[in-house]
Amino acid sequence: MAEFFKNLFGKKTEVKKDEKVDQSFKNTVSSSAMRISSKNLEIGDRIARSYFVISYPRYLNEGWISPIINLDKMYDVSIFVHPIETARVLKQFQKKVAEIQSQISDREEKGMVRDPQLETAFQDLESLRDDLQQAQEKLFSVGLYITLYGKDEKDLDRVESEMKSMLESRLVYVRPALFQQEEGFKSVIPTGNDLLQVHTKLNSSPLSSFFPFISFDLTSDKGILYGINRHNSSLVLFDRFSLPNYNSVTFAISGAGKSYAVKLEVLRSLMFDTEVIILDPEKEYEHLANAVGGRYFNISLSSEHNINPFDIMASSDDEPFSSALRSHIIHLVGMIRIMMGGLTPEEDAIVDRALTETYALKDITEESDPKTQEIEPPLLSDFEMVLKGMEGGESLTQRISKYTKGTWSGFINKPSNVDINQKLVVFSLRDMEDELKPIAMYIITNHIWNAVRKRLQKRLLVIDEAWWMMKSEDTASFLLSLAKRGRKYYLGLATITQDVGDFLNSPYGIPIITNSSIQILLKQSPTTIDKLQKTFNLTEEEKFLLLESNVGEGMFFAGMKHVAIKIIPSYTEDQIITSDPSQILAIKKERQETKKDF
Repeated sequence: MAEFFKNLFGKKTEVKKDEKVDQSFKNTVSSSAMRISSKNLEIGDRIARSYFVISYPRYLNEGWISPIINLDKMYDVSIFVHPIETARVLKQFQKKVAEIQSQISDREEKGMVRDPQLETAFQDLESLRDDLQQAQEKLFSVGLYITLYGKDEKDLDRVESEMKSMLESRLVYVRPALFQQEEGFKSVIPTGNDLLQVHTKLNSSPLSSFFPFISFDLTSDKGILYGINRHNSSLVLFDRFSLPNYNSVTFAISGAGKSYAVKLEVLRSLMFDTEVIILDPEKEYEHLANAVGGRYFNISLSSEHNINPFDIMASSDDEPFSSALRSHIIHLVGMIRIMMGGLTPEEDAIVDRALTETYALKDITEESDPKTQEIEPPLLSDFEMVLKGMEGGESLTQRISKYTKGTWSGFINKPSNVDINQKLVVFSLRDMEDELKPIAMYIITNHIWNAVRKRLQKRLLVIDEAWWMMKSEDTASFLLSLAKRGRKYYLGLATITQDVGDFLNSPYGIPIITNSSIQILLKQSPTTIDKLQKTFNLTEEEKFLLLESNVGEGMFFAGMKHVAIKIIPSYTEDQIITSDPSQILAIKKERQETKKDF
Protein backbone atom coordinates (compact mmCIF):
# COMPACT_ATOMS: atom_id res chain seq x y z
CA MET A 1 0.00 0.00 0.00
CA ALA A 2 2.84 2.40 0.82
CA GLU A 3 4.43 1.61 -2.55
CA PHE A 4 1.07 2.28 -4.26
CA PHE A 5 0.76 5.80 -2.79
CA LYS A 6 4.41 6.43 -3.54
CA ASN A 7 3.82 5.65 -7.21
CA LEU A 8 0.51 7.51 -7.29
CA PHE A 9 1.58 10.82 -5.77
CA GLY A 10 5.23 10.84 -6.70
CA LYS A 11 8.42 10.42 -4.77
CA LYS A 12 8.83 12.69 -1.75
CA THR A 13 11.32 15.45 -2.41
CA GLU A 14 14.13 15.78 0.11
CA VAL A 15 15.69 19.17 0.77
CA LYS A 16 18.79 18.48 2.81
CA LYS A 17 19.74 22.12 3.41
CA ASP A 18 16.54 22.67 5.41
CA GLU A 19 16.72 19.52 7.55
CA LYS A 20 17.34 21.58 10.71
CA VAL A 21 14.29 23.74 10.07
CA ASP A 22 12.18 20.66 9.32
CA GLN A 23 13.37 18.95 12.51
CA SER A 24 12.56 22.11 14.50
CA PHE A 25 9.05 22.04 13.05
CA LYS A 26 8.62 18.38 14.05
CA ASN A 27 9.79 19.17 17.57
CA THR A 28 7.39 22.12 17.86
CA VAL A 29 4.35 20.30 16.45
CA SER A 30 4.57 16.89 18.03
CA SER A 31 2.52 13.87 17.00
CA SER A 32 0.32 14.23 20.07
CA ALA A 33 -0.72 17.75 18.97
CA MET A 34 -1.30 16.98 15.29
CA ARG A 35 -3.64 14.53 13.61
CA ILE A 36 -3.27 13.92 9.88
CA SER A 37 -6.01 12.49 7.68
CA SER A 38 -6.31 12.16 3.90
CA LYS A 39 -8.16 15.46 3.55
CA ASN A 40 -7.42 17.51 6.69
CA LEU A 41 -4.79 18.24 9.28
CA GLU A 42 -5.87 18.91 12.87
CA ILE A 43 -3.65 21.18 15.00
CA GLY A 44 -4.95 21.69 18.51
CA ASP A 45 -8.47 23.13 18.25
CA ARG A 46 -8.02 24.15 14.59
CA ILE A 47 -8.44 22.17 11.42
CA ALA A 48 -6.36 22.94 8.32
CA ARG A 49 -6.62 21.94 4.66
CA SER A 50 -4.02 22.61 1.97
CA TYR A 51 -4.65 23.16 -1.73
CA PHE A 52 -2.61 23.58 -4.90
CA VAL A 53 -3.46 25.37 -8.14
CA ILE A 54 -3.70 23.04 -11.11
CA SER A 55 -4.82 25.32 -13.93
CA TYR A 56 -4.69 28.97 -15.01
CA PRO A 57 -6.50 30.80 -17.84
CA ARG A 58 -4.71 31.78 -21.03
CA TYR A 59 -4.31 35.35 -19.75
CA LEU A 60 -3.75 36.36 -16.13
CA ASN A 61 -4.92 39.88 -15.41
CA GLU A 62 -3.24 42.09 -12.85
CA GLY A 63 -4.88 41.77 -9.45
CA TRP A 64 -6.51 38.39 -10.08
CA ILE A 65 -5.20 37.13 -6.72
CA SER A 66 -6.42 40.20 -4.82
CA PRO A 67 -9.72 38.68 -3.55
CA ILE A 68 -7.80 35.78 -2.01
CA ILE A 69 -5.09 37.94 -0.43
CA ASN A 70 -7.77 40.19 1.09
CA LEU A 71 -10.01 37.34 2.21
CA ASP A 72 -10.95 38.10 5.80
CA LYS A 73 -10.27 34.54 6.97
CA MET A 74 -7.41 32.65 8.58
CA TYR A 75 -5.23 31.27 5.80
CA ASP A 76 -1.66 31.00 4.52
CA VAL A 77 -0.38 31.37 0.96
CA SER A 78 2.95 30.21 -0.41
CA ILE A 79 4.36 30.77 -3.90
CA PHE A 80 7.38 28.85 -5.17
CA VAL A 81 9.14 30.13 -8.29
CA HIS A 82 11.77 27.87 -9.87
CA PRO A 83 13.66 29.40 -12.86
CA ILE A 84 14.08 27.21 -15.95
CA GLU A 85 17.20 27.44 -18.11
CA THR A 86 16.26 29.26 -21.33
CA ALA A 87 18.58 27.26 -23.60
CA ARG A 88 16.99 23.98 -22.51
CA VAL A 89 13.50 25.39 -22.94
CA LEU A 90 14.20 26.64 -26.47
CA LYS A 91 15.18 23.13 -27.60
CA GLN A 92 11.93 21.75 -26.23
CA PHE A 93 9.98 24.61 -27.83
CA GLN A 94 11.55 23.94 -31.21
CA LYS A 95 10.41 20.32 -31.07
CA LYS A 96 6.92 21.24 -29.82
CA VAL A 97 6.43 23.95 -32.46
CA ALA A 98 7.44 21.48 -35.17
CA GLU A 99 4.91 18.93 -33.87
CA ILE A 100 2.03 21.40 -33.82
CA GLN A 101 2.98 22.82 -37.22
CA SER A 102 3.02 19.28 -38.61
CA GLN A 103 -0.45 18.58 -37.20
CA ILE A 104 -1.83 21.77 -38.77
CA SER A 105 -0.29 20.89 -42.15
CA ASP A 106 -1.71 17.34 -42.02
CA ARG A 107 -5.21 18.67 -41.36
CA GLU A 108 -4.91 21.10 -44.26
CA GLU A 109 -3.75 18.36 -46.66
CA LYS A 110 -6.65 16.12 -45.64
CA GLY A 111 -9.11 19.01 -46.12
CA MET A 112 -10.22 18.92 -42.52
CA VAL A 113 -11.82 21.87 -40.78
CA ARG A 114 -9.28 24.16 -39.15
CA ASP A 115 -8.69 23.62 -35.42
CA PRO A 116 -8.65 27.03 -33.62
CA GLN A 117 -7.13 25.45 -30.51
CA LEU A 118 -4.13 24.13 -32.44
CA GLU A 119 -3.63 27.44 -34.26
CA THR A 120 -3.82 29.42 -31.01
CA ALA A 121 -1.30 27.11 -29.34
CA PHE A 122 1.04 27.51 -32.34
CA GLN A 123 0.81 31.31 -32.22
CA ASP A 124 1.40 31.38 -28.46
CA LEU A 125 4.44 29.10 -28.71
CA GLU A 126 5.91 31.09 -31.58
CA SER A 127 5.41 34.37 -29.75
CA LEU A 128 6.88 33.01 -26.51
CA ARG A 129 9.83 31.44 -28.33
CA ASP A 130 10.65 34.79 -29.94
CA ASP A 131 10.46 36.55 -26.57
CA LEU A 132 12.71 33.94 -24.97
CA GLN A 133 15.28 34.20 -27.76
CA GLN A 134 15.34 38.01 -27.40
CA ALA A 135 15.61 37.72 -23.59
CA GLN A 136 12.36 39.65 -23.16
CA GLU A 137 10.86 36.77 -21.21
CA LYS A 138 12.03 33.93 -18.98
CA LEU A 139 10.25 30.71 -18.09
CA PHE A 140 9.55 29.45 -14.57
CA SER A 141 7.99 26.49 -12.80
CA VAL A 142 5.51 28.00 -10.38
CA GLY A 143 3.71 26.36 -7.48
CA LEU A 144 0.89 28.19 -5.68
CA TYR A 145 -0.28 26.57 -2.44
CA ILE A 146 -2.99 27.70 -0.02
CA THR A 147 -3.77 26.42 3.49
CA LEU A 148 -7.15 27.30 4.98
CA TYR A 149 -8.02 27.06 8.68
CA GLY A 150 -11.37 26.55 10.37
CA LYS A 151 -12.94 25.79 13.73
CA ASP A 152 -14.38 22.53 12.38
CA GLU A 153 -14.86 20.71 9.09
CA LYS A 154 -18.16 22.47 8.38
CA ASP A 155 -16.56 25.88 8.84
CA LEU A 156 -13.64 24.81 6.66
CA ASP A 157 -15.97 23.61 3.87
CA ARG A 158 -17.70 26.99 3.88
CA VAL A 159 -14.39 28.88 3.55
CA GLU A 160 -13.28 26.46 0.82
CA SER A 161 -16.47 27.10 -1.15
CA GLU A 162 -15.94 30.86 -0.87
CA MET A 163 -12.31 30.60 -1.98
CA LYS A 164 -13.08 28.29 -4.92
CA SER A 165 -15.87 30.50 -6.21
CA MET A 166 -13.53 33.51 -6.18
CA LEU A 167 -10.79 31.69 -8.08
CA GLU A 168 -12.98 29.76 -10.50
CA SER A 169 -14.71 32.99 -11.55
CA ARG A 170 -11.25 33.91 -12.86
CA LEU A 171 -10.73 30.43 -14.43
CA VAL A 172 -8.15 29.47 -11.80
CA TYR A 173 -8.76 25.97 -10.44
CA VAL A 174 -7.48 24.41 -7.20
CA ARG A 175 -7.51 20.92 -5.74
CA PRO A 176 -7.02 19.72 -2.16
CA ALA A 177 -3.74 17.90 -1.53
CA LEU A 178 -5.33 14.49 -0.89
CA PHE A 179 -3.12 12.16 1.14
CA GLN A 180 -0.49 14.93 1.10
CA GLN A 181 -1.84 17.24 3.77
CA GLU A 182 1.36 17.07 5.81
CA GLU A 183 3.48 17.91 2.75
CA GLY A 184 1.04 20.68 1.80
CA PHE A 185 1.13 22.19 5.29
CA LYS A 186 4.92 22.07 5.39
CA SER A 187 5.06 23.68 1.93
CA VAL A 188 2.99 26.64 3.09
CA ILE A 189 4.61 27.41 6.43
CA PRO A 190 7.65 29.75 6.16
CA THR A 191 10.40 27.12 5.98
CA GLY A 192 11.05 27.42 2.23
CA ASN A 193 10.39 23.73 1.47
CA ASP A 194 8.41 22.93 -1.69
CA LEU A 195 7.33 19.40 -0.81
CA LEU A 196 4.21 19.25 -2.99
CA GLN A 197 6.08 19.93 -6.26
CA VAL A 198 2.86 20.73 -8.17
CA HIS A 199 4.07 23.22 -10.76
CA THR A 200 2.80 25.10 -13.79
CA LYS A 201 5.07 26.58 -16.47
CA LEU A 202 4.65 30.38 -16.60
CA ASN A 203 6.65 33.07 -18.33
CA SER A 204 7.57 36.41 -16.77
CA SER A 205 4.48 38.42 -17.80
CA PRO A 206 1.78 36.25 -16.17
CA LEU A 207 4.09 35.54 -13.24
CA SER A 208 4.35 39.27 -12.56
CA SER A 209 0.61 39.29 -11.80
CA PHE A 210 1.42 37.27 -8.65
CA PHE A 211 3.67 40.02 -7.27
CA PRO A 212 3.44 42.10 -5.27
CA PHE A 213 0.47 40.83 -3.33
CA ILE A 214 -2.35 43.12 -4.37
CA SER A 215 -3.69 44.04 -0.97
CA PHE A 216 -5.70 47.08 0.07
CA ASP A 217 -3.20 49.57 1.40
CA LEU A 218 -3.07 53.23 2.25
CA THR A 219 0.62 53.86 2.03
CA SER A 220 1.39 57.18 0.36
CA ASP A 221 4.56 59.19 -0.22
CA LYS A 222 3.65 61.79 2.39
CA GLY A 223 1.46 62.09 5.44
CA ILE A 224 1.41 60.74 8.97
CA LEU A 225 1.35 57.20 10.29
CA TYR A 226 -2.17 56.27 11.38
CA GLY A 227 -1.40 52.65 12.18
CA ILE A 228 -0.62 49.18 10.85
CA ASN A 229 -2.66 47.39 8.17
CA ARG A 230 -3.92 44.26 9.92
CA HIS A 231 -4.25 42.40 6.60
CA ASN A 232 -0.64 42.61 5.45
CA SER A 233 1.23 44.56 8.19
CA SER A 234 1.93 47.46 5.81
CA LEU A 235 1.98 51.01 7.18
CA VAL A 236 -1.15 53.15 6.90
CA LEU A 237 0.51 56.43 5.90
CA PHE A 238 -1.89 59.11 4.81
CA ASP A 239 -2.25 62.85 4.39
CA ARG A 240 -5.78 64.09 5.04
CA PHE A 241 -4.93 67.35 3.25
CA SER A 242 -4.42 65.45 -0.03
CA LEU A 243 -8.12 64.49 -0.22
CA PRO A 244 -11.05 66.42 -1.74
CA ASN A 245 -11.93 67.59 1.78
CA TYR A 246 -9.87 67.42 4.95
CA ASN A 247 -12.52 66.13 7.34
CA SER A 248 -12.77 62.91 9.33
CA VAL A 249 -15.24 61.16 11.63
CA THR A 250 -14.28 58.66 14.34
CA PHE A 251 -16.87 56.31 15.85
CA ALA A 252 -16.26 53.89 18.74
CA ILE A 253 -17.68 52.78 22.05
CA SER A 254 -16.28 54.23 25.27
CA GLY A 255 -12.83 52.85 26.04
CA ALA A 256 -12.13 51.62 22.49
CA GLY A 257 -9.32 54.13 21.96
CA LYS A 258 -10.94 56.78 19.77
CA SER A 259 -9.54 59.80 21.67
CA TYR A 260 -6.21 58.00 21.93
CA ALA A 261 -6.10 57.55 18.14
CA VAL A 262 -6.93 61.21 17.53
CA LYS A 263 -4.35 62.40 20.08
CA LEU A 264 -1.77 60.32 18.25
CA GLU A 265 -2.75 61.97 14.95
CA VAL A 266 -2.58 65.41 16.60
CA LEU A 267 0.89 64.74 18.00
CA ARG A 268 2.20 63.60 14.61
CA SER A 269 0.42 66.37 12.68
CA LEU A 270 2.17 69.02 14.77
CA MET A 271 5.46 67.89 13.22
CA PHE A 272 4.15 68.79 9.76
CA ASP A 273 3.39 72.47 10.42
CA THR A 274 -0.29 71.89 11.19
CA GLU A 275 -2.00 74.06 13.78
CA VAL A 276 -4.43 72.06 15.92
CA ILE A 277 -7.42 73.34 17.91
CA ILE A 278 -9.31 70.91 20.17
CA LEU A 279 -12.69 71.02 21.93
CA ASP A 280 -12.20 68.74 24.91
CA PRO A 281 -15.36 67.94 26.93
CA GLU A 282 -13.59 65.59 29.38
CA LYS A 283 -10.18 67.20 30.08
CA GLU A 284 -8.34 64.44 28.20
CA TYR A 285 -5.96 66.67 26.26
CA GLU A 286 -4.42 68.76 29.07
CA HIS A 287 -1.30 66.62 29.42
CA LEU A 288 -0.80 66.66 25.63
CA ALA A 289 -1.10 70.47 25.52
CA ASN A 290 1.40 70.90 28.35
CA ALA A 291 3.84 68.38 26.83
CA VAL A 292 4.09 70.20 23.49
CA GLY A 293 3.94 73.75 24.86
CA GLY A 294 0.38 74.44 23.70
CA ARG A 295 -2.31 76.59 25.29
CA TYR A 296 -4.97 75.10 27.51
CA PHE A 297 -8.15 77.04 28.31
CA ASN A 298 -10.50 75.68 30.95
CA ILE A 299 -13.92 77.06 30.03
CA SER A 300 -16.51 77.19 32.84
CA LEU A 301 -18.81 79.64 34.58
CA SER A 302 -16.10 80.46 37.11
CA SER A 303 -13.17 80.34 34.68
CA GLU A 304 -10.85 83.27 34.06
CA HIS A 305 -11.00 82.47 30.34
CA ASN A 306 -13.87 84.13 28.48
CA ILE A 307 -15.10 84.33 24.90
CA ASN A 308 -17.40 87.11 23.75
CA PRO A 309 -19.73 85.63 21.10
CA PHE A 310 -20.19 89.13 19.64
CA ASP A 311 -16.54 89.30 18.57
CA ILE A 312 -16.34 89.71 14.81
CA MET A 313 -13.18 89.34 12.81
CA ALA A 314 -12.68 90.43 9.26
CA SER A 315 -12.15 87.52 6.94
CA SER A 316 -9.47 87.26 4.27
CA ASP A 317 -9.13 89.81 1.49
CA ASP A 318 -11.48 87.96 -0.85
CA GLU A 319 -14.52 88.44 1.46
CA PRO A 320 -15.88 91.93 2.25
CA PHE A 321 -16.68 92.95 5.83
CA SER A 322 -20.38 93.33 5.01
CA SER A 323 -20.58 89.65 4.09
CA ALA A 324 -18.67 88.65 7.23
CA LEU A 325 -21.02 90.73 9.41
CA ARG A 326 -24.18 89.20 7.89
CA SER A 327 -22.79 85.70 8.29
CA HIS A 328 -21.84 86.41 11.89
CA ILE A 329 -25.32 87.73 12.75
CA ILE A 330 -26.87 84.56 11.29
CA HIS A 331 -24.66 82.47 13.57
CA LEU A 332 -25.62 84.65 16.55
CA VAL A 333 -29.32 84.11 15.80
CA GLY A 334 -28.59 80.37 15.96
CA MET A 335 -26.81 80.84 19.29
CA ILE A 336 -29.73 82.84 20.75
CA ARG A 337 -32.12 80.16 19.51
CA ILE A 338 -30.15 77.52 21.46
CA MET A 339 -29.99 79.72 24.58
CA MET A 340 -33.74 80.40 24.46
CA GLY A 341 -34.69 76.79 23.80
CA GLY A 342 -36.20 77.76 20.46
CA LEU A 343 -37.76 80.85 18.85
CA THR A 344 -41.03 81.51 17.08
CA PRO A 345 -40.79 83.08 13.58
CA GLU A 346 -41.79 86.44 15.09
CA GLU A 347 -39.14 86.16 17.83
CA ASP A 348 -36.57 85.13 15.25
CA ALA A 349 -37.23 88.33 13.28
CA ILE A 350 -37.01 90.46 16.44
CA VAL A 351 -33.68 88.87 17.45
CA ASP A 352 -32.24 89.43 13.96
CA ARG A 353 -33.21 93.11 14.01
CA ALA A 354 -31.97 93.56 17.58
CA LEU A 355 -28.56 92.10 16.72
CA THR A 356 -28.15 94.51 13.80
CA GLU A 357 -29.04 97.46 16.05
CA THR A 358 -26.70 96.20 18.80
CA TYR A 359 -23.74 96.37 16.40
CA ALA A 360 -24.92 99.75 15.11
CA LEU A 361 -24.70 101.12 18.68
CA LYS A 362 -20.97 100.40 18.49
CA ASP A 363 -20.74 102.00 15.03
CA ILE A 364 -20.37 98.60 13.39
CA THR A 365 -22.34 98.43 10.15
CA GLU A 366 -21.93 96.85 6.73
CA GLU A 367 -20.06 99.99 5.65
CA SER A 368 -17.49 99.70 8.44
CA ASP A 369 -13.90 98.85 7.63
CA PRO A 370 -11.99 97.17 10.47
CA LYS A 371 -8.74 97.71 8.56
CA THR A 372 -9.02 101.48 8.97
CA GLN A 373 -11.05 101.88 12.17
CA GLU A 374 -10.87 100.32 15.60
CA ILE A 375 -13.88 98.17 16.37
CA GLU A 376 -15.05 97.44 19.91
CA PRO A 377 -17.53 94.57 19.82
CA PRO A 378 -20.70 94.73 21.96
CA LEU A 379 -21.52 92.33 24.80
CA LEU A 380 -24.58 90.21 25.46
CA SER A 381 -25.76 92.84 27.98
CA ASP A 382 -25.78 95.41 25.13
CA PHE A 383 -28.00 93.08 23.12
CA GLU A 384 -30.28 92.72 26.17
CA MET A 385 -30.56 96.51 26.46
CA VAL A 386 -31.54 96.86 22.77
CA LEU A 387 -33.99 93.99 23.06
CA LYS A 388 -35.60 95.58 26.10
CA GLY A 389 -36.44 98.73 24.15
CA MET A 390 -38.01 96.88 21.20
CA GLU A 391 -41.70 96.15 20.82
CA GLY A 392 -42.32 92.46 21.43
CA GLY A 393 -38.96 91.98 23.13
CA GLU A 394 -40.18 91.81 26.75
CA SER A 395 -40.40 88.02 26.93
CA LEU A 396 -37.06 87.61 25.15
CA THR A 397 -35.44 90.06 27.57
CA GLN A 398 -36.57 88.05 30.57
CA ARG A 399 -35.30 84.81 29.05
CA ILE A 400 -31.90 86.29 28.12
CA SER A 401 -31.36 87.90 31.54
CA LYS A 402 -30.16 84.65 33.14
CA TYR A 403 -27.14 84.76 30.80
CA THR A 404 -26.32 88.41 31.59
CA LYS A 405 -26.86 88.45 35.36
CA GLY A 406 -25.89 86.08 38.11
CA THR A 407 -23.96 82.82 37.83
CA TRP A 408 -24.39 82.20 34.12
CA SER A 409 -22.94 85.57 33.10
CA GLY A 410 -19.38 84.60 33.94
CA PHE A 411 -18.46 82.96 30.66
CA ILE A 412 -20.66 84.59 28.05
CA ASN A 413 -20.96 88.27 29.02
CA LYS A 414 -17.34 89.39 29.23
CA PRO A 415 -14.74 90.53 26.68
CA SER A 416 -12.68 87.75 25.11
CA ASN A 417 -9.30 87.09 26.67
CA VAL A 418 -8.20 83.94 24.82
CA ASP A 419 -5.54 83.92 22.12
CA ILE A 420 -5.55 80.92 19.79
CA ASN A 421 -2.46 81.88 17.78
CA GLN A 422 -0.50 78.82 18.85
CA LYS A 423 0.48 75.47 17.35
CA LEU A 424 -1.85 73.62 19.74
CA VAL A 425 -4.85 75.11 21.53
CA VAL A 426 -7.22 73.10 23.75
CA PHE A 427 -10.58 74.30 25.08
CA SER A 428 -11.69 72.12 27.99
CA LEU A 429 -15.41 72.00 28.80
CA ARG A 430 -15.37 69.37 31.55
CA ASP A 431 -16.28 71.87 34.28
CA MET A 432 -19.04 73.50 32.23
CA GLU A 433 -22.57 72.53 33.28
CA ASP A 434 -24.14 69.96 30.96
CA GLU A 435 -27.02 72.31 30.17
CA LEU A 436 -24.58 74.90 28.85
CA LYS A 437 -22.17 72.59 27.00
CA PRO A 438 -23.94 72.78 23.61
CA ILE A 439 -24.02 76.59 23.88
CA ALA A 440 -20.36 76.74 24.91
CA MET A 441 -19.31 74.44 22.08
CA TYR A 442 -21.24 76.57 19.61
CA ILE A 443 -19.65 79.80 20.88
CA ILE A 444 -16.12 78.34 20.84
CA THR A 445 -16.44 76.85 17.35
CA ASN A 446 -17.82 80.14 16.04
CA HIS A 447 -14.89 82.00 17.62
CA ILE A 448 -12.49 79.51 16.01
CA TRP A 449 -14.26 79.86 12.66
CA ASN A 450 -13.79 83.63 12.75
CA ALA A 451 -10.08 83.21 13.47
CA VAL A 452 -9.70 80.60 10.71
CA ARG A 453 -11.21 82.91 8.11
CA LYS A 454 -8.93 85.76 9.14
CA ARG A 455 -5.60 83.99 8.54
CA LEU A 456 -5.00 81.19 6.03
CA GLN A 457 -3.04 78.35 7.65
CA LYS A 458 -3.15 74.54 7.59
CA ARG A 459 -5.29 73.68 10.61
CA LEU A 460 -7.04 70.74 12.20
CA LEU A 461 -10.10 71.31 14.38
CA VAL A 462 -10.87 68.35 16.68
CA ILE A 463 -14.34 68.16 18.23
CA ASP A 464 -14.43 65.35 20.79
CA GLU A 465 -17.78 63.97 21.94
CA ALA A 466 -19.47 65.69 19.01
CA TRP A 467 -22.83 64.19 20.00
CA TRP A 468 -23.19 67.20 22.32
CA MET A 469 -23.43 69.40 19.23
CA MET A 470 -25.79 66.98 17.47
CA LYS A 471 -28.40 67.42 20.22
CA SER A 472 -29.45 70.80 18.81
CA GLU A 473 -30.41 71.49 15.21
CA ASP A 474 -28.53 74.81 15.20
CA THR A 475 -25.27 73.39 16.56
CA ALA A 476 -25.50 70.37 14.24
CA SER A 477 -26.18 72.66 11.28
CA PHE A 478 -23.19 74.80 12.20
CA LEU A 479 -21.01 71.68 12.43
CA LEU A 480 -22.11 70.67 8.93
CA SER A 481 -21.32 74.15 7.58
CA LEU A 482 -17.78 73.82 9.01
CA ALA A 483 -17.40 70.47 7.26
CA LYS A 484 -18.56 71.93 3.95
CA ARG A 485 -16.74 75.28 4.04
CA GLY A 486 -13.56 74.36 5.92
CA ARG A 487 -11.61 73.28 2.82
CA LYS A 488 -11.67 76.82 1.43
CA TYR A 489 -9.76 78.00 4.50
CA TYR A 490 -7.38 74.99 4.71
CA LEU A 491 -9.26 73.60 7.72
CA GLY A 492 -9.77 69.92 8.48
CA LEU A 493 -12.57 68.96 10.85
CA ALA A 494 -12.09 65.83 13.00
CA THR A 495 -15.37 64.75 14.60
CA ILE A 496 -15.28 62.13 17.38
CA THR A 497 -18.22 60.50 19.11
CA GLN A 498 -19.11 57.46 21.17
CA ASP A 499 -22.85 57.98 20.88
CA VAL A 500 -23.24 56.75 17.31
CA GLY A 501 -27.02 56.50 17.63
CA ASP A 502 -27.53 60.21 18.40
CA PHE A 503 -25.10 61.18 15.65
CA LEU A 504 -26.74 59.09 12.93
CA ASN A 505 -30.29 59.89 14.03
CA SER A 506 -29.66 63.59 13.49
CA PRO A 507 -30.61 64.81 9.98
CA TYR A 508 -27.12 66.34 9.83
CA GLY A 509 -25.26 63.16 10.82
CA ILE A 510 -25.13 61.41 7.43
CA PRO A 511 -24.25 64.66 5.54
CA ILE A 512 -21.33 65.21 7.93
CA ILE A 513 -20.11 61.66 7.22
CA THR A 514 -20.44 62.09 3.44
CA ASN A 515 -18.49 65.35 3.72
CA SER A 516 -15.67 63.55 5.55
CA SER A 517 -13.08 61.87 3.34
CA ILE A 518 -11.70 59.86 6.28
CA GLN A 519 -13.78 57.62 8.54
CA ILE A 520 -12.32 55.64 11.43
CA LEU A 521 -14.43 52.91 12.99
CA LEU A 522 -13.06 51.22 16.11
CA LYS A 523 -14.76 48.66 18.36
CA GLN A 524 -18.55 48.99 18.15
CA SER A 525 -21.54 48.08 20.27
CA PRO A 526 -23.97 45.37 19.06
CA THR A 527 -26.82 47.88 19.50
CA THR A 528 -25.45 50.23 16.82
CA ILE A 529 -23.49 47.92 14.51
CA ASP A 530 -26.44 47.25 12.17
CA LYS A 531 -26.96 50.95 11.59
CA LEU A 532 -23.23 51.43 10.96
CA GLN A 533 -23.20 48.45 8.60
CA LYS A 534 -25.94 50.04 6.52
CA THR A 535 -24.33 53.50 6.61
CA PHE A 536 -20.84 52.31 5.58
CA ASN A 537 -21.89 49.30 3.43
CA LEU A 538 -19.91 46.89 5.60
CA THR A 539 -19.69 43.19 4.79
CA GLU A 540 -20.59 40.60 7.40
CA GLU A 541 -16.88 39.93 8.00
CA GLU A 542 -16.20 43.66 8.53
CA LYS A 543 -19.18 43.88 10.87
CA PHE A 544 -17.86 41.08 13.08
CA LEU A 545 -14.35 42.52 12.89
CA LEU A 546 -15.63 45.74 14.51
CA LEU A 547 -17.54 43.80 17.16
CA GLU A 548 -14.52 41.67 18.08
CA SER A 549 -11.78 44.31 17.79
CA ASN A 550 -9.51 45.04 20.72
CA VAL A 551 -8.63 48.53 21.98
CA GLY A 552 -7.05 50.56 19.18
CA GLU A 553 -8.25 48.21 16.43
CA GLY A 554 -10.87 48.80 13.77
CA MET A 555 -11.26 50.00 10.20
CA PHE A 556 -9.82 53.01 8.40
CA PHE A 557 -11.68 54.47 5.40
CA ALA A 558 -10.02 57.00 3.09
CA GLY A 559 -11.72 57.88 -0.17
CA MET A 560 -12.65 54.65 -1.96
CA LYS A 561 -10.24 52.47 0.05
CA HIS A 562 -10.57 50.93 3.48
CA VAL A 563 -8.36 48.64 5.53
CA ALA A 564 -8.38 46.95 8.92
CA ILE A 565 -6.08 48.98 11.14
CA LYS A 566 -4.25 48.64 14.43
CA ILE A 567 -3.08 51.87 16.06
CA ILE A 568 0.42 51.54 17.50
CA PRO A 569 2.27 54.40 19.26
CA SER A 570 5.89 54.63 20.28
CA TYR A 571 6.75 54.48 23.99
CA THR A 572 7.29 58.25 24.19
CA GLU A 573 4.02 59.00 22.38
CA ASP A 574 2.14 56.65 24.68
CA GLN A 575 3.50 58.45 27.76
CA ILE A 576 2.19 61.76 26.39
CA ILE A 577 -1.26 60.77 25.12
CA THR A 578 -2.42 57.97 27.40
CA SER A 579 -5.70 58.44 29.25
CA ASP A 580 -5.59 55.13 31.14
CA PRO A 581 -5.97 56.13 34.83
CA SER A 582 -3.66 53.36 36.09
CA GLN A 583 -1.00 54.33 33.56
CA ILE A 584 -1.32 58.03 34.43
CA LEU A 585 -0.86 57.26 38.13
CA ALA A 586 2.19 55.13 37.33
CA ILE A 587 3.70 57.96 35.27
CA LYS A 588 3.09 60.49 38.08
CA LYS A 589 4.62 58.14 40.62
CA GLU A 590 7.68 57.61 38.43
CA ARG A 591 8.14 61.38 38.05
CA GLN A 592 7.84 61.95 41.79
CA GLU A 593 10.47 59.29 42.47
CA THR A 594 12.74 60.86 39.85
CA LYS A 595 12.42 64.26 41.60
CA LYS A 596 13.31 62.69 44.95
CA ASP A 597 16.46 61.19 43.46
CA PHE A 598 17.60 64.64 42.42
